[in-house]
Amino acid sequence: MIYRVLKGPTLHDRVITLDAFGVTLMGMIGLVSIALDTSYLLVVIMLIGMIGFIATIGFAKFLEKGVIIENDRDNNS
Repeated sequence: MIYRVLKGPTLHDRVITLDAFGVTLMGMIGLVSIALDTSYLLVVIMLIGMIGFIATIGFAKFLEKGVIIENDRDNNS
């Protein structure tokens, strides 16, 4: 995954690889949580999942339109 993030042929490949890295990180933290017999790390997994989802949506919107936040206000009032 590190090679694909650094040398990916397109920016789209890099974004998908970062998302896959986040999922892998959540899985590893889940395994550590099971090994330590604790549920405190589940909050960390949830936060990584939410941040990863929002980042993927932001990157996808940026790649599609070139902007993340649009200012399409109607000034006909």
